[in-house]
Amino acid sequence: MKKAIMILLNGESIPHLFITIIRYVLPSEDHTIQKLLLLYLEIIDKKDSSGKALPEMILICQNLRNNLQHPNEYIRGVTLRFLCRLNETEIIEPLIPSVLSNLEHRHPFIRRYAILAIMSIYNLPNGDQLLVDAPEMIEKALSSEHDASAKRNAFLMLFQCAQDRAVNYLLSHVDNVADWGELMQMVVLDLIRKVCRTNRGEKGKYIKIIISLLNVPSTAVVSECAGTLVSLSSAPTAIRAAANTYCQLLVSQSDNNVKLIVLDRLNELKVLHREIMVDMIMDVLRALSSPNLDIRRKTIDIVLELITSKNIDEVVLTLKKEVMKTQSGELENSGEYRQMLIQAIHTCAIKFLEVASTVVHLLMDFLGDSNVVSALDVVLFVREIIESNPKLRVSIITRMLDTFYQIRAARVCSSALWIIGEYCLSLSEVESGISTIKQCIGDLPLYTVSDETETTPDKQVNSQKINSSAVASSRKPAVLADGTYATQSAASETAVSAPTLVSGTLSSPGNLRSLILTGDFFLGAIVSCTLTKLILRLGEVQPSKVEVNKACTNALLIMVSMLQLGQSSYLQHPIDNDSYDRILVCIRLLCNTDNEVRKIWLESCRQNFAKMLAEKQFREIEEIKAKVQVSHAQPDDLIDFYHLKSRKGMSQLELEDEVQDDLKRATGEFVNDGDEANKLNRIMQLTGFSDPVYAEAYVTVHHYDIVLDVTVINRTRNTLQNLCLELATMGDLKLVERPQNYTLAPESTKQIRANIKVSSTETGVIFGNIVYETSNVNERTVIVLSDIHIDIMDYISPATCSDVAFRSMWAEFEWENKVAVNTVIQDEQQFLGHIIKSTNMKCLTAPSALDGQCGFLAANLYAKSVFGEDALVNVSIEKQTDGKLSGYIRIRSKTQGIALSLGDKITIKQKGGS
Repeated sequence: MKKAIMILLNGESIPHLFITIIRYVLPSEDHTIQKLLLLYLEIIDKKDSSGKALPEMILICQNLRNNLQHPNEYIRGVTLRFLCRLNETEIIEPLIPSVLSNLEHRHPFIRRYAILAIMSIYNLPNGDQLLVDAPEMIEKALSSEHDASAKRNAFLMLFQCAQDRAVNYLLSHVDNVADWGELMQMVVLDLIRKVCRTNRGEKGKYIKIIISLLNVPSTAVVSECAGTLVSLSSAPTAIRAAANTYCQLLVSQSDNNVKLIVLDRLNELKVLHREIMVDMIMDVLRALSSPNLDIRRKTIDIVLELITSKNIDEVVLTLKKEVMKTQSGELENSGEYRQMLIQAIHTCAIKFLEVASTVVHLLMDFLGDSNVVSALDVVLFVREIIESNPKLRVSIITRMLDTFYQIRAARVCSSALWIIGEYCLSLSEVESGISTIKQCIGDLPLYTVSDETETTPDKQVNSQKINSSAVASSRKPAVLADGTYATQSAASETAVSAPTLVSGTLSSPGNLRSLILTGDFFLGAIVSCTLTKLILRLGEVQPSKVEVNKACTNALLIMVSMLQLGQSSYLQHPIDNDSYDRILVCIRLLCNTDNEVRKIWLESCRQNFAKMLAEKQFREIEEIKAKVQVSHAQPDDLIDFYHLKSRKGMSQLELEDEVQDDLKRATGEFVNDGDEANKLNRIMQLTGFSDPVYAEAYVTVHHYDIVLDVTVINRTRNTLQNLCLELATMGDLKLVERPQNYTLAPESTKQIRANIKVSSTETGVIFGNIVYETSNVNERTVIVLSDIHIDIMDYISPATCSDVAFRSMWAEFEWENKVAVNTVIQDEQQFLGHIIKSTNMKCLTAPSALDGQCGFLAANLYAKSVFGEDALVNVSIEKQTDGKLSGYIRIRSKTQGIALSLGDKITIKQKGGS
């Protein structure tokens, strides 16, 4: 029996086996055999070519009648369950009396499936004639039923077949709804949603039922209640109750998937009802107790869009506590979590400058963090705060100079040095800045060449003793220009222990020396620029020229030592030309300075940084304005005046709901003109107009699901039998279920729905055919359908990320697709706009960086898929002498599918200008 069932499921037909099974399997009393028999009967064709039931089915009817009267409850139950899947009226009609007799069986298992069987029979095309009084019988059974599952099935039958009876039963038992079982309550919520969609005026009495269900112990019911409440009502009381419910689920549920779903619901509430969600911000923050990074990230994203001047202090205090927890090392992924918290605090401090003073000194303790990205976030935050909040300048500079020696990353050192060079303004700050840099560089020279013939052992011993506390000497012989031998010596750090402050000085050379000795001359050039700025500023604030000249001499020694090290053979790679030229410019500047150059070095850099911050803030404000939905109402739209309405018998919740609906109607929020045009764009023709069967599909893409609503029209005058829509997929698409066979009358229409699951962001293809039979022709007719291409644009949406994060992902992602520019567009800005529109991505490059007509353009684009995948695009184009554009568009992603699909999309779209 199992093998026969598998063969049938694979599409093969074995009609000769049917009589054998009736003779030998049908009489068996074994329960497993009987269950397999019912599965077999469910799969086989029970009709002949003319559409009538097979004569052999008479034997099956007698067996089914015996089973429905069997003394064993299991046999009765599985037989009733089999009848739920039976669509042949000729077979079912003789069994109806036996089915009805099971409604009063003593065992609830039998009554449950008897109700479902009656519902299935009543839903058949002529079912209301077979069971005329079925709703009345089920309503009677419902009133006397005590089993929760049987009661739920009875209410479900009334809900689907006699909605008025279900509503009357619900309204007559309003006070007992909270005591019903979980399954019954879920059906009640489905009924309420259906009733309120058809008649929104009656939702007031049903919302009371929903609110009463918010306190039941079942989390599934509570979650459904909250969702139903949001979909039916816009009243602040209802939205607040739903938000409270979601926040409770967020804390009480241990499943991470549940928490992520709840956070998505809260995010939707934040978009539609931000004022109410602002009051819930501390409840949302409780989700940070979860160790899962995705939950923490989503929680922080929601919270950052809800901060106001009223709750900013509480939010920042909570974030500070979480940062301090990461220092203990007990938390998993503490480095990544700390990075998220630092970025969140950064955002808070930029929006509300008054809180910066409470967090900036705490975060500066992480300048030496082993997580380079986290330390870099801190120093960029400090750089922005010190410019936007001048009152904190002195305290930040003091703390920066005290903690500078802890920094171990070159990129963090570079930004910290820029801050020291720009914002050390007073005499004591400038002198402390120069002293700190000198101590972190250590003893000079960094590199020495001594003639072996003139160097005595004592001198060598003494020179080694000088640096024995922190550095060791690496020596190798070399031939000088005059042919004599000499020894090259380079100092390298041997002790990694943190230096300690002794009488205001460092007891050992610090971070800058070790980084420069590894060949990082870009950092060396930044050290030179910082020293140059400090010396120039010292000349303005220090009256003693002797002190200025002394500091200038020491700075020149440091720069010359770096040049000497860079040109030595000790390092594997010599100094690069850019760093060499930069250090030389600093040396020439200190030797001969005029007022114009001094002004450029001391003022212009900070002024441009202030302009960059102002532009960044302007872009953020513009993005917020763009997100605000602009709704317009028609001048002849109906307006209900709230104050003139009768309030008799209306609760406070209903009154609030009326106000919210009036506001939405007045602002045109209920109207969306783009929906109709969008629907027309999603209709795809599958067959030709001359085909005997016309088919078209309406494609709906919703995150992980694709729904095809296929309209099939029989254009012939013949009845089409066993008409089947056969579909197959290519790519990461999976057909959920096979559509069943249908019989289509002449010139009639049939709606067929197919569900497809999507597992990744990749362009997929759905193809197939329509197969049918006619009474005149024994052969099956096949009509091949047009292919349906699923567009990658349905899965990705514009997103933002920091430049640091973009560069980090660009270096990390391994899949790259390089597309050559081939377009008729001749303007760089127009081409970039066309690519952004075609790929549904966001340009991260600032508009000021794209201004001008220099003939070159480079921009970074970013988008995120519904599956959490990142898509990075770099556009680099150049205008040729003949006016054409050339260059490359490079796409990088973590997965191959999105890189290839996005590349194909760009290749197709880049030629057009519209």
